[in-house]
Amino acid sequence: MKKTILFYITACLLTGCVSSKKLVSSKINTSLQSDVFSNSFSGFLLVDAKTKDTLYNYNGHKYFTPGSNVKLFTFFAALQLLPKNTPALKYITKNDTLYIEGTGDPSFMNTHFKDKSTLNFLKKYKHIKLHLNNFKEQKYAPGWAWEDFSWYYSPERSGFPMYGNVATILNNSTQKVYPEYFKNNVFALKDFSFNRAYSENKFYINLNAKDSIKIPFITSNKLSKKLLEKTLSQKIDVISKMPSGDKKTIYSIPTDSLYKRLLHESDNFIGEQLLLLGASTLSDTLNSAITKEFIIQKHLGDLPQKPRWVDGSGLSRYNLFTPESIVYVLDKIYNQLPQKKIFSLFPAGGVSGTIKNTFNTNGKPYIYAKSGSLGNNYCLSGYLITKSGKTLIFSFMNNHFKQSSSTIKQEMQAIFENVKNHY
Repeated sequence: MKKTILFYITACLLTGCVSSKKLVSSKINTSLQSDVFSNSFSGFLLVDAKTKDTLYNYNGHKYFTPGSNVKLFTFFAALQLLPKNTPALKYITKNDTLYIEGTGDPSFMNTHFKDKSTLNFLKKYKHIKLHLNNFKEQKYAPGWAWEDFSWYYSPERSGFPMYGNVATILNNSTQKVYPEYFKNNVFALKDFSFNRAYSENKFYINLNAKDSIKIPFITSNKLSKKLLEKTLSQKIDVISKMPSGDKKTIYSIPTDSLYKRLLHESDNFIGEQLLLLGASTLSDTLNSAITKEFIIQKHLGDLPQKPRWVDGSGLSRYNLFTPESIVYVLDKIYNQLPQKKIFSLFPAGGVSGTIKNTFNTNGKPYIYAKSGSLGNNYCLSGYLITKSGKTLIFSFMNNHFKQSSSTIKQEMQAIFENVKNHY
């Protein structure tokens, strides 16, 4: 028996044993050359989180439209700039007057969050003056689809958002509208093309609708004033600039609450507002470019390939990122946060978030990752736990396919399971 084992080892040394890495790579190559991927573009990078060894690299240096994988960069930026709790308002008090300006905090009066700390703070003052001119950004980012204006996933960006910049219509036994300011602007129709009029805040729902619906509203300084007055039941003055003096900051919900919704639900509004929040910590001007430029220069100066980073959500088709750059940022996150916390914030395959119904092997989840979906594009980037207990970092990007995304996901899962079982 010992001679047989010795002979096998000697033969391996002389002829070369096919390693598990080569076997896995061979199977991945075969999959990526199949008909499913033959008429589209794919990139796949796989790296060992501990050793930093590259286990597989296919088009890792090429640029792809990432969809919501952009939120990984947004998340990383927020980790570097934001404190434990969300900066809610900057303010100055003079005599009995409170002067306030927004930071871009998306949680104020947002139905997804129950925090009332900002509201309670404002209610302490009878004289409030609101400054809105610090927001220096377009309401929509370049490359957003114009016809998405009435869909829940495409609210406008703003410096002082309220109610998530959406009208929430609850169609239960009696219809309720949040904010109530819009209660007379909701119309039940039999047939309509969009949920909102293009140029005014008139909202349309189906006559027989029973489910809740969220519809973005058109923001403006005038509307912000009216909404805040309605919410506080008092008159608010809008001012052109803040008075001189040192600004103080009040804080609202834990930033982890924003991060979890950003990653689990792929909340586009939070993605956009996080970049504005980041800018609020660096400047008095709310502009996402301030955050992006700072992060690229100060924290990601040695990225393998500099991205075209257009927005915070990934709605823009102008975004361009490579698998290598995404894995680079995921590795930075992995080194900054405990693994347990990362896995609590990221969707788990077959269990939670946007991959609740995919990448499941009817057992303990082994994929913790952020998906990115746009028409004819599907990307997934995150962490993979192998049967041997290794943690691997990956980015799998697929662009311009004409098959259903479910077909792409099935092929991706086969590749992931191969990796899980053999590394």
